[in-house]
Amino acid sequence: MAEQLNTIELMETCNAVRRLKHDPVPQELLERVVYAATRAPSPGNSQGWDFVIVRDSALKKKIRDLIAPPIEAMFATVPRDSKMSRMLDDAKYLVQSLHEVPALIFVCGPVCYPPQAPQEAFVWSALYPATQNLLVAARSLGLGTTMTTFQMVAEKEIRELLGIPQADQVRRDGADRMARPSLRAREAQAAAERASLG
Repeated sequence: MAEQLNTIELMETCNAVRRLKHDPVPQELLERVVYAATRAPSPGNSQGWDFVIVRDSALKKKIRDLIAPPIEAMFATVPRDSKMSRMLDDAKYLVQSLHEVPALIFVCGPVCYPPQAPQEAFVWSALYPATQNLLVAARSLGLGTTMTTFQMVAEKEIRELLGIPQADQVRRDGADRMARPSLRAREAQAAAERASLG
C-alpha cells in the first residue's frame, strides 16, 4: 500500500508514469479505481461513462501493433529539446512495451446528454472528471498511470477488437495504463517532489 497522502498531496504527485512494472495489478485494485472514477460529477448526473479494462496479453499486443507504427512515425517528426526528449523517450518506451503493461483502461461513453438533444461536448464533461478520479485513486493506491490518446490513430480497429460500440466516444478521453511505477519512475517522482518543496 502507498504512503498515506492527503488529497492535495495526491494531486500534486500524480505524475504521468510511462515506465511501468510488469507485475500484475490485483483485480480488487482495478475495481477500486474504476469505482472512484464513477464518483466523478457528470452533466445532469447522467453518468455516461464506460470502462473497458484490458488485461489479456494477446489483446494488448494487438493494440500495440495497431498504434505503434503511426505513433512512432509521429514521434519522429517532433522537434527534440531537453524537456521533450525524456518525455518522448518514455512515451516511445510505453508504446513499445504496451503489451507488458498489466492493465489498460479505456474510459469511454455515449453521447447521451441532454436526453432530448444529446451533444458530444457533454461526453467530455463526464469522461475527464472520471479519468481524473481514476488517476488520483490509482496514485493513492501506489499505482502509476498515464493518460494517453494513442488509441486515436487506430480508433476504428480498437473499437472492433474490444467490442466498443460506435456510440461511445473512446477517442476523446483515451486510455490509462496502470501498474506499479518502475524504479526510474519512482526516482523521477521523488525528485519532482523535492523540487516542488525546495
